[in-house]
Amino acid sequence: MDRADAATVPAINPIKGNPAKGNRAKDNPMIYFTDDTAAAVRRGLAAARDRSHPDDAGRSPAKYARMSRDFRAGAWWHLRHDGDLPQASNKAWGMVAETIKAISAHHNGYIHTHRSIWLVMQELSQLVGQSGDMQTRRFINNAFGIARMLHANFYEDEATMGEVADGLELCEQLSQLLYQMFWPEGADASD
Repeated sequence: MDRADAATVPAINPIKGNPAKGNRAKDNPMIYFTDDTAAAVRRGLAAARDRSHPDDAGRSPAKYARMSRDFRAGAWWHLRHDGDLPQASNKAWGMVAETIKAISAHHNGYIHTHRSIWLVMQELSQLVGQSGDMQTRRFINNAFGIARMLHANFYEDEATMGEVADGLELCEQLSQLLYQMFWPEGADASD
């Protein structure tokens, strides 16, 4: 798909989330129709397309979801047990990256580069913004920025224990929110 094809994708069709969860935006996010999410994934991947690298079609959405859960557990383990802040930081980033890969793969898009993760995330964030939910869009953008900062901390080892703990908490909330909005069954998916 080229950029011209991506521009012809129909407008979003959000529906309200589970009313039993409450009325606050973070407790009751919009859930997006599969076609809208798939179109956002396609636009992000088309913008990042690198013809020299094949897509990672060998991994299922459930496998990415499991990897995301494994990274989450590993991040908390490193933070609480051995205090390895660079490892905790990178695993927090991994949790978010694998969440985005799981959602993308669920909608038939396979991510193979950091740039693809970023561009798919931008498209999903824009989808939320188009619905008028700017508070959730800001949270997604800010939390993703924190995830990227934690990824950099793996190499730089400059963040404090408090910064990593707070960032990990935000990454966990972001991962849960992305599943709720773009693949509600994904958080519980198994291979």
